[in-house]
Amino acid sequence: MAPTDWLAELDGTRITVEVPASSANLGAGYDCLGLALALTNRIELEVLAGRHGAIELTVDGEGRGDLAGDHDNRFVCGLEAALRAARGDLSPTIGWRISMHNQIPLSRGLGSSAAATVAGVVAGNALAGDALTIPEQLRLATDIEHHPDNAAAVLLGGFVVCAGGPGGVEAIRFDAPRDLRAVLFIPDLRLSTNAMRETLPAEIPMDDAVANLAAVAIGVAGLATGRFDILSRLTVDRLHEPYRAAAYPQLPRLVDAARRAGALGACLSGAGSTILAFADSMAGITRIEAAFVATAADTDLPGRVTVVEPRNTGARVVARA
Repeated sequence: MAPTDWLAELDGTRITVEVPASSANLGAGYDCLGLALALTNRIELEVLAGRHGAIELTVDGEGRGDLAGDHDNRFVCGLEAALRAARGDLSPTIGWRISMHNQIPLSRGLGSSAAATVAGVVAGNALAGDALTIPEQLRLATDIEHHPDNAAAVLLGGFVVCAGGPGGVEAIRFDAPRDLRAVLFIPDLRLSTNAMRETLPAEIPMDDAVANLAAVAIGVAGLATGRFDILSRLTVDRLHEPYRAAAYPQLPRLVDAARRAGALGACLSGAGSTILAFADSMAGITRIEAAFVATAADTDLPGRVTVVEPRNTGARVVARA
């Protein structure tokens, strides 16, 4: 059988995958730290033989009416990249039916793009008989996303430390502590990752670089040994948040409000606009929620507060039929 024809035999096959949201950077860990969060995108894929590349997409929840059903859709990009990596070129006669049940807000710094990309890679790998290793799947997702932090957190779950380079992507994960919670203020404000990166300077002061290196080193060591208190160091950034505040003026006030309310640590989630604050008690959560609501009202920034657990389970196939 020609290498382009094997998918036709899977006509009608369905794969369902579930992937978590993620928060990247976690303050000082710019482009190298991430955390999976228990907001999910559950996606059902059906193979459609003889449909000549047609894509039928339905979305329930976040992104409904916004996501395009075409070959630039990040789920489709991940899916087809995995299939090509595992089996070679795809037959032009194959189409896809995709149904998303998505809890992850778009363009809010919660890894919605990486979640879709990783979901596609995992679904494609499942169709190809699990031919790709986890490192290979992470490399494919990173090639599409251009940096590994969100992709690694989505794929592996828990806290991740990652680095990309000529030799590929290295990622090390460890479980988030059981009692830790993420209090999220999710504004009604979309911020594009590319636009927020354009606010960053080409050079930074040496003192700021050293401060961030120290925060990441002590932060990762502390979290790996169960030290919640170290989040107060890790989430203080001097490389990107001060510059991004120029495009997002409410950012410093929201972060400061969460810290004054007793958060273990608070920072911008990814490129924003979500603000993430850590807590380990109901009393702490309640104080942070109130602080977010009051500060958002004072700065005329509508949004909502959501409390989620970190998720130690990464992307997974939940059904095959």
